Amino acid sequence: MKTCRKFSPGRTVIRKQRGVVLFIALIVLVAMTLAGVAMVRSMDATLGIAGNMAFKQASIQSSDLGVKSAYDWLSANSAGTILKDSNTASGYLSSRPAVEPNWFEEASWGSAVTLNGGAPDAAGNVVRYVIHRMCTEPNTVYNGTNAGVPNQCALYYPITAATSGGSMSVGSTTFEGIPQLFYRVTTRVDGPRNTISITQVSVLIQV
Repeated sequence: MKTCRKFSPGRTVIRKQRGVVLFIALIVLVAMTLAGVAMVRSMDATLGIAGNMAFKQASIQSSDLGVKSAYDWLSANSAGTILKDSNTASGYLSSRPAVEPNWFEEASWGSAVTLNGGAPDAAGNVVRYVIHRMCTEPNTVYNGTNAGVPNQCALYYPITAATSGGSMSVGSTTFEGIPQLFYRVTTRVDGPRNTISITQVSVLIQV
C-alpha cells in the first residue's frame, strides 16, 4: 500500500544533490591546469629560442675578431712574394679549394688558426679562421705558371686618373692601376649551447 505525503503551501522541498556541479567544476579545473602547463612550456620554449638567437648573434660578432686577425696577417706579409706560398701554420693556403669543403665538419679545419690558443673569449666563443688565395695554382705567382698550367686568380684592377698634364674631361684616357688580388677568409666560431657560426669575407690585397 502506497503512502502519499502532503505538503502544505509555502513549504520548501529539499532534494538530494547528485554531484553534477562538482563534476563540471573538476573538468574546468583540469582544463585550466592543462592550459597553465601549456603556457609555461610555451614560455620556456620562447625563452630558449630567444637565448639561442642571442648566442648566435654573439658568435657572429666574434667572427669579426677572426677576420681582423687574418687581415692583419695578410697586410703584414703582403710585401714581396711571401703570399705566393702556402703557410699552413698561419692558416694560409695559396690556392682555392677545388671542391668546397663542408665547413661544419672538424676535418675541414686542419689548417686553421685558433685565436687565444683555443681559449674561449668573454662570451664563451672559440674563433678559428683559414685564408685562401683565390687562385687556381698553389705556390705560384699570380701571373705565373705551374707545370705549364697558367695560374688564374681573381683580380681587381682599380682605375686611376691620367698622369700629370693629361686631360681630366669626360671621355679622357684612364689607366689601370696596380692589380689587387682577392683572398677569402673563412671563420668558424664555436659558442655556448653548441652554437656554430660560419662566415666568409673577401679581402683585397695589392700584389
